[in-house]
Amino acid sequence: MIPDVIDVHAHFTPPTTPEEREARWHAMREARFLAPEPYQWTVDGTLDYMDRAGVAMQLLSNIPKTPDALRASNDYGASVVADHPARFGLLAALPTDAPAVALAEIERASSELHADGFAVTCHYNGVYLGDASLEPVWAELDRRGSTVFAHPDAYAPASMGRPSPLLEVAFETARTVIDMLYAGIFRRFPNMRLIVAHCGGALPALSGRLHLLGTEAWVPNTNGLTQSEIRDHLARLYLDTAATGTIHTLAPALAMTSPEHIVYGSDSGVPCSTEHTLESNRHAVADFTGLPRDQLEAIGRNALPLFPRAAARVGRQVTTA
Repeated sequence: MIPDVIDVHAHFTPPTTPEEREARWHAMREARFLAPEPYQWTVDGTLDYMDRAGVAMQLLSNIPKTPDALRASNDYGASVVADHPARFGLLAALPTDAPAVALAEIERASSELHADGFAVTCHYNGVYLGDASLEPVWAELDRRGSTVFAHPDAYAPASMGRPSPLLEVAFETARTVIDMLYAGIFRRFPNMRLIVAHCGGALPALSGRLHLLGTEAWVPNTNGLTQSEIRDHLARLYLDTAATGTIHTLAPALAMTSPEHIVYGSDSGVPCSTEHTLESNRHAVADFTGLPRDQLEAIGRNALPLFPRAAARVGRQVTTA
């Protein structure tokens, strides 16, 4: 097992009533997400699991779809961190369908909530992260040298009768990051660090195809990306291990980026993750044979340089990645 893990992919939910949880459960089941019972996230339950799993700290994220709910969620997440500063960090959600509101939340989350980083959804209320309207948002995040966690929309409608978290999240992630690549976002904003959920989804498996074909004359390439830029920009991404800790996803990820850019993620705190799946994935990462033991164990600590405030609170030495 990997000891003293820093978990970059962990979710939380502000307090809800039993009636709210029941209503959400029925809505999920109607959307083909057949959860057997309503889900409730608690601080105590999460800390209990972290202690048993050897997780030193979770970076918490939650990205509601309305401005008021998003602000309230960020406030609640900050209160959890304030109560348990050595165990939790906050990735403040940004409303990427409204650039001016997102810019205001970046400032508020930084100055008032002392967030450790930011969380965005690949496709948020109809707007993808590569949309041109988000240029000032990426510019501000780049100016601050921010670490941003990108997560697909796990609550999107079912696809072919199957819930979004099973398959569609992987393809939405790949589509979104590829769009950001061709939009020139990674070229213009090199100081912003992006962590992509679920080991990049389908992106690592497509990265070789992008390198081979992505600059051919028949591919729209307004910003004139070169083969070397495609390779280099993809290699700069950070990928977490949430539900993707086996050779099937880690091997393509390591072909696209370096071992130092693989960070531990669990995907805890949501209905699609049970303790059984969390533990199965955690052990799969620990048993992966594609890396030397020192690099494998470092996966649990690779996020420390990305979150210096959190690293200071958890009491770990930050090294340069």
